Amino acid sequence: MEFQSLPINTNAQYLLNDSRQLSSPQRSIFFAIKGLHHDGHLFLDDLYRKGVREFVVESNALSPTILRDLKRFQEAKIWKVENSISAMQEVAQKHREHFNLPIISITGSNGKTIVKEWLSQLLSNRFKIVKSPKSYNSQIGVPLSIWQINESHNLGIFEVGVSKPNEMENLEKVVQPSIGIFTNIGTAHSEFFSSNSQKIKEKIKLFKHVKTLIYCADYVEIDEIIKSDFIIDNPNCTIINWSRMANTGIRADWEVDVENTKVFLDLTAVTSNAEKFTTSFDIPFTDEASIENAIHCMLTLWHLGYSTSEIQARLQILRPVSMRLEMKQGINSNYLIDDTYNNDLAGLTIALNFLSQQKQRQRKVLILSDLLETGIPEKELYKQIAHLVKERHLEYFIGIGDVISRNKNHFITSSAKTTTNIQFFKTTDEFLDSQTIKSLHNCTMLIKGARKYGFEQIVNRLVQKTHGTILEINLDAITNNLNYYRDKIGQQIKMMVMVKAFAYGSGSTEVANLLQFHGVDYLAVAYTDEGVALRQNGVYLPIMVMNPSPNDFEQLVAYSLEPEIYSLRILQEFSDYIDSRNLSSKIHLKIDTGMHRLGFEKEALPALLLCLKSNPNLWVSTIFSHLAAADEEAYDDFTQKQVCTFTEMVGEISEALGYIPSRHLANSAGIARFPEARLDMVRLGIGLYGVAAKAEDQVNLQTVGTLKTVISQIKHIKADETVGYGRKGELKRDTKIATIAIGYADGFNRRYGRGVGEVLINGHKCKVVGNVCMDMTMIDITDVPYVQEGDEVVIFNKELTISELAHKIGTIPYEVLTSVSERVKRVFYQL
Repeated sequence: MEFQSLPINTNAQYLLNDSRQLSSPQRSIFFAIKGLHHDGHLFLDDLYRKGVREFVVESNALSPTILRDLKRFQEAKIWKVENSISAMQEVAQKHREHFNLPIISITGSNGKTIVKEWLSQLLSNRFKIVKSPKSYNSQIGVPLSIWQINESHNLGIFEVGVSKPNEMENLEKVVQPSIGIFTNIGTAHSEFFSSNSQKIKEKIKLFKHVKTLIYCADYVEIDEIIKSDFIIDNPNCTIINWSRMANTGIRADWEVDVENTKVFLDLTAVTSNAEKFTTSFDIPFTDEASIENAIHCMLTLWHLGYSTSEIQARLQILRPVSMRLEMKQGINSNYLIDDTYNNDLAGLTIALNFLSQQKQRQRKVLILSDLLETGIPEKELYKQIAHLVKERHLEYFIGIGDVISRNKNHFITSSAKTTTNIQFFKTTDEFLDSQTIKSLHNCTMLIKGARKYGFEQIVNRLVQKTHGTILEINLDAITNNLNYYRDKIGQQIKMMVMVKAFAYGSGSTEVANLLQFHGVDYLAVAYTDEGVALRQNGVYLPIMVMNPSPNDFEQLVAYSLEPEIYSLRILQEFSDYIDSRNLSSKIHLKIDTGMHRLGFEKEALPALLLCLKSNPNLWVSTIFSHLAAADEEAYDDFTQKQVCTFTEMVGEISEALGYIPSRHLANSAGIARFPEARLDMVRLGIGLYGVAAKAEDQVNLQTVGTLKTVISQIKHIKADETVGYGRKGELKRDTKIATIAIGYADGFNRRYGRGVGEVLINGHKCKVVGNVCMDMTMIDITDVPYVQEGDEVVIFNKELTISELAHKIGTIPYEVLTSVSERVKRVFYQL
C-alpha cells in the first residue's frame, strides 16, 4: 500500500466525516477524524466494504491493526495527513478558489442563522444563492457548506462560528468573504476566551479581506475594536454601522405596533456632505432580536443596490425561520419530522440523515415539495434527489408540485429495483384529499416543503392533537451534555445512561434512540415494561432493569433485558426461572454500601456467592452500588467510605466468582466530584438533562427542556377583587390577569400558587395569582408590555431554570422534570 501524495485531489460529490451518514459510497471521500471518544479510523474497513474508495487518515491514528486493514484496500486512494479537519478545510478552500463569486459571511454570538436565511429569502429575486445548510458554521460545518458551490451560483451566504481561539483564520481562508456582517456579541462559547474582547478579535478575523463590513455600533466592544484595530488593518474596507443610541453612521429609531404585529422603523443616514436623509420601513416583527436581524439584512440590500421601495416590498415576504428539525408524535402510531419551509438540497440531505437515525418505526416516508431557487438545473436537481431517495430505502416517497411531478421519471427509474412506493400530486390539497394520507400507519415521516405549498396543513392533519402546553426537547443539547461527560471521564470508561421515568420526563424512546446513535454502552430503566417499550421501538442497546419482578421474568428474557439483582429472594426466584427453562442470562448485582435502599449488605455475601456458584447459567455482568450524598460536600467523608466499602465487597465477590465483572458506582454528581468512583463504568442521569452538581460543570451543560404554554384569556380585574379557587388571589391594585393553559395535572405544582411561582412572558417574569388549578393557572401581567391572548408563556428554560423552580418550592430538579405529565406534548428538535 502506498499513500497518495498531497495535496488531496478528489472528484467526490460528498465530503464525509461520519460513517453513519453514508449515502453515496462511490461519490464520497471519507475524512477519518480521531477525537477523544470517536475515532473514524475504526470504521474504515466497514466503509470500504460498503463501497467508499477515497479516504483521508491521520498519521497519529495509524495503529498496526489499521495499517493492516488499509493494505487490503486494493482499489482505494488513501491520503495520510496530520489533521483530517485541517485537510477537509484545505480541500474546501481549493474548491472555493475555483469560483469567482461574492460571498456574504456572517458571524456573531446570536442571529447568524436567521440573518443568513432572511438574506437568502430577500436576495433570491436577483441571485442564484448557495448558503450554509441549517447551522453549519463549525470547523467541519463551514467546509461542508463551501463544498456545495457550483457553476450555477452567483452569490454565497455563509455563517461562521468559532468556539475556541485560533479557529477563525483557517475558516476565513475557506470562505474568502467579500461582505461581512457581525451580528452581536454575547456569552456563547465564553469558556475558552479570557474576555469578550479576545472573542471579538477572534471572530473579526473572518473579515480580514472583506470590502464591506456591517455591524451594530450599540455593541460597544465590537464598535471600539473595529474603530481602533480593524480599520487600521483594513483601511479600504467600507464600514456600515448603525445604532439606536449614537448619532453617527446610520441612526435607527422604531416604534412597535403590537396590534398589527409590526414595527415602524426610521433609518437616518448621514451623507458625505453632512446632510441627513430618513427612510421609513414596516418590519413584520415586534421583538428586539428580529428587528436587529432585519436591519442587518436591510443594510445589506441597500449596499447591494436595492432601492428603498424594493427593500420595503421584499421585507413583506419575511417570515419566522424554523432553524430546526422537529420530531412530533403523530396519529396512527406515526412519528413526524417537521422540516417544512427549509427548502434546499443540502438541508434535504441533513434531514434524510436525521430520518435514518430514527429506529422507532421501520417504515420511512418522505413527503417532499418542489425545491425552489436551488441554482441547479431542473433535470440534474431531481436526478440527484431521486438518487438520495433510492439510497435511503424508503417505504414511501410522495412528491408534491408541478416541477417534481414532471420529473417523476427519474424517481420511477431509480426505484425500479427497490421496494419504494412512489406517488406524485400537483398540489397539497390533492394529497390531503387522497387515500394515500389515510394509509400511512406506523411510519416515521419526513415532511419537507417550500413555503408556498403550505405543508403545515399536512403536519396539522397528521400530528397527535393535544392542548397548547408543549415540552420541547433539544436533542443537540442532550448530545452536548453527553459528550461533555464523556470528555470528563475519558475514553477508557464506559457509560450507562438512565432513561427511567420517561427519560426524566423527556421521552424515553426518543432519548434512547439518540443515545443509541451516539453509541453509549448501556441504558438503565426502572421497570421491565419500560425496557420492553424501548425494544419495541427499535432500541437494541443492552438495558439494565433496576426493579424487576418475578411476574416480569418472561418478558425480561424474551426482550433480552438484564435484571438488577438486589436480594437473595429475587436472585433465587430468577435463578429458578432460568434453570427451569434451561436458559442463561446476564445479571447486575446491586450491593448496599450506605444508601440503604436496595442491595446486598456485606453480611449477605456468603449466601449470595453460594447461590451464584450453584447456577453457572447466571453471568454477573456488572456489580454496582449507589452513592447516597455525592452532591453534598458536607458528607464527602461518608462518600469516600462508600467507595472503600464498594471496592472491598467487589474484590470479595470477584475472587469467589473467578472472574471480574465491570464496576459502576458514580452517578452524575459522583462523576463530577469523585474521579476515584468512576471505575469501569459510570451512570449518567440528571447531568444528561442539563443539571450539574458543580458550578464549573453547569456552565458547560446546555438546557435540554423548555416547557411552554399559551395565554388563553386576558382580563382586567379591579383592586380588592379576588382570583381563583378559595379566593386566595387577593388583588391590591387594578390588575391585568392572564389565564394560561397549564395546571397541576400538567406538572405545574400546586405549591407555585399565591405568588410563589413565576413564568416568563416576552422576557418578563410574572407571578402566579391565587391557587394553581388542575388545568389552568392565573398570572399577573400588569407590567408586561405588548402582551395579548395566544402569546407564548415559558414555564422553564435556560433563563428560568428548573433548578430555580425547584428551589422555590423546596424540592429538587428531578421532581420538576419528572412531574411534567405525559399528556403534555413532547416536541423533539435538532438544529
